[in-house]
Amino acid sequence: MPPKAKITKEMILNTVMEITKETGFETVNARSIANKLQCSTRPIFTCYENMDELKKEFLSFAYEYYQQYVTTYQDSEKIDSCLLLPLSYIEFAQEETYLFKFLFIDDMDLDMKKATDFYKETDNEKRAKLFAETNGIELDRAKVIFLDLFLYCHGIAVLTATKKMALDKDTAKRMVMNVLSVFIKQENPNWILKG
Repeated sequence: MPPKAKITKEMILNTVMEITKETGFETVNARSIANKLQCSTRPIFTCYENMDELKKEFLSFAYEYYQQYVTTYQDSEKIDSCLLLPLSYIEFAQEETYLFKFLFIDDMDLDMKKATDFYKETDNEKRAKLFAETNGIELDRAKVIFLDLFLYCHGIAVLTATKKMALDKDTAKRMVMNVLSVFIKQENPNWILKG
């Protein structure tokens, strides 16, 4: 009889991803993982001390998946760079609903007591600087616009992920373009969205 395959962290994380995408992270537990891997729960707790440790590692794993999604979206869509994050975020909410809910609703690591807390996350600070440079806007104003844009798009994404609203790509793009045009033209009247 051949030896059983060793269960690795990568196998566990991929299985958690599969379960999360199918039925949501709330259905992930040692038993559901073991059933998918056709093993006992022992290998899971050999790799991870407990489910909290697994969840923490899965958050990073899932966020890397999201970042790859954005990169793939960028490669496949011909859109202005300032539309990339908003439109890929909305589409991710529609296509990967359970994963979106896990990352950006249930376990979103964002604690905003005041609006500027949005920029405690270093990625948001970097994105706002790029947004300022790309659109010819002073950084302080760009940060206000970028946060407003995030809040607007997050609302749309949550509505689509919770099936309260359905949007096709063209409608989502038009909505984001309308808001961006209003915000940016107040600061840079010569700004033109390339679409």
